[in-house]
Amino acid sequence: MSRTRSSVALLAAATALATLAGCSSSSSGSTSSAGAASGGKATISFMSIMDSGTQKSTLVALTNAFEKANPDITVNLEYQTSYGNLLAKETAGVSAHNAPTLGQVMESWAATFANSDAILPVSQYAGSGSPAGLAAFYTGVQNDLKLPDGKLWMWPFNKSVQVIYYNQDMLKAKGLTAPTTWDQFATDAKAVSGKGVTAISVDPGSNSSPGGGQTMFAALAAAYGTPDIAADGTPQLNSPAAIKALTFMQTLKNEGALAVGTNYPGETALGAQKGVFDLSSAAGYYYENLAVGSKFTLGTEVLPTGPSGAPTNVMSGTNVAMFAGASAAQQAAGWKYMQFLASAASQAEWSEQTGYLPVTSAALPLMSSFIAKNPYMTTAVAALEYAVPQPAYSWVEQAEGEEVVAIQAALEKGTDPTTALNTAQKAALADKQADQ
Repeated sequence: MSRTRSSVALLAAATALATLAGCSSSSSGSTSSAGAASGGKATISFMSIMDSGTQKSTLVALTNAFEKANPDITVNLEYQTSYGNLLAKETAGVSAHNAPTLGQVMESWAATFANSDAILPVSQYAGSGSPAGLAAFYTGVQNDLKLPDGKLWMWPFNKSVQVIYYNQDMLKAKGLTAPTTWDQFATDAKAVSGKGVTAISVDPGSNSSPGGGQTMFAALAAAYGTPDIAADGTPQLNSPAAIKALTFMQTLKNEGALAVGTNYPGETALGAQKGVFDLSSAAGYYYENLAVGSKFTLGTEVLPTGPSGAPTNVMSGTNVAMFAGASAAQQAAGWKYMQFLASAASQAEWSEQTGYLPVTSAALPLMSSFIAKNPYMTTAVAALEYAVPQPAYSWVEQAEGEEVVAIQAALEKGTDPTTALNTAQKAALADKQADQ
């Protein structure tokens, strides 16, 4: 399974296709979810990217358990190999009046689909805009389920936040502990770099597929007081906080404490003991641990804070949306399945097997043995209270692509951060204007 977000190019194509499709509420659903059978039986489909490893096997096991408990409902699992492919497939299904019953969605996708009546608000099939179970989710997760119109359009599934992975042994050898502020991070990064070691490596990604370097930039900007994208979707790429964030990264690069690479370079360097830190998703713990093996003690910590001392974090992962072609019977069956996947028991199993975070604190007592062996989970899950999701506007991923261009210019070409970010802001505003 890909651990990257969908591409901006695919998002733009999706927006165009959704617009061409017009109102999709008249569609009959995909062939795998076409119509409810007689006798109260219903067949639904769920399209996801959980196509391999423990993610696939756990989703299959949970679905089998759901079907056993609900013998009149059949769930057909449909897999895509990446978020980009998933978006393209869902959009094509909407255009052809053949969408799945349910699908994983990013926030900006949901906004596009909702604007063309391609998905249903939760109230339509749950009977309430604030259904039972909503209040049990972490605050950050609850905030992520609504679109700008204030309505609930999604239900949670696979969620994660950003954490700092680090080599405890290398820090201890220097008399250091895990940094709790970004200023301390910079000091520690310089102290541990040298003699073949570069504290942290990042992949900015490309303008069509932002990487971990863009995530670090966004986290820094928020820590310095101004998110890269405002809650109303307005790009803020050249704010004083954003300029400070990119200057921070460029200074580390110039001082030999940050390197630029591709294909999860921080994870690779950390595992090879050529790096000390990696900023990545909590859901990547399996991969980080695999890279590290038994070579040293792998530590995890929440993201450092900025000058205010207030915690900040970036939420990642997806929610589930119901496509408008679902029949009444499918809507009822799909809602049962959505509730099942987000239940405490299912989330506990999902989290233990995949590394994603449980969306409700009610899952934690069911995970006590796992948490005792994997203390990083407590560190990571706490951030779901305050982590900020991607603002749900169609142009946001395009704006993130503009950030990548600025990060590349500053880190790889030495461009002044203010100049690079002014250019990015101008382009991001143009993207926003074009999508409105």
